Amino acid sequence: MEFNKVIRGAKREVNDEQTVYAILDAGFLCHISFQHEGQTMMIPTAYGRKEDCIYIHGSNKNFMFGQLLNGQTACIAVTHLDGLVLAKSLFHTSVNYRSVILFGKATLVSDENERIEGMQLITENIIEGRWNEVGLGTAAQIEATMVLKIKIEKASAKIRNEGPAGDESILDNIWSGHIPLKLKAESPIQDKKFGTNLPVTTSVNNFMKKYGD
Repeated sequence: MEFNKVIRGAKREVNDEQTVYAILDAGFLCHISFQHEGQTMMIPTAYGRKEDCIYIHGSNKNFMFGQLLNGQTACIAVTHLDGLVLAKSLFHTSVNYRSVILFGKATLVSDENERIEGMQLITENIIEGRWNEVGLGTAAQIEATMVLKIKIEKASAKIRNEGPAGDESILDNIWSGHIPLKLKAESPIQDKKFGTNLPVTTSVNNFMKKYGD
């Protein structure tokens, strides 16, 4: 993996594999930018990671996948919003965050074992343990699912995790500081169409312990 030099906000550059992987593993939603007939497009999608590869999946008729498989280099962004930074001036108001930008080419996963593994990586990245609780789908549904693997060729990571900066000369009595933010899960709501009250599964319980009140 090569690292791109960060120009804007260079002091927040944290270009090492451990940091890149930690930011990726902390979430499951990325935004993928690609080109189609000279037009730049971007689509959000779920992902999973294994070593230096990102796995995504979708329908065999997925438009973006068709473009990614034409040999172009995709740009993938993952960002976690960690707080609001409220300075003494709007100019210095900011946010705390962790972000990575990745570049790489997609390949079609044709090996069936790796294809299923890719689906599992994505599922487990969204909610750990769910893979073993429910079925994958019908044979036709699985056959209609395409899995792509994007090897990370280049990357850059940036982190901001501090209070306001640059407003030291503003000596007024207006409050300044930062407001930490974190992901919070609300109480699970059961699917009512089956008409039976069931206990939540282990994966949901564990998710609530991590992200609930």
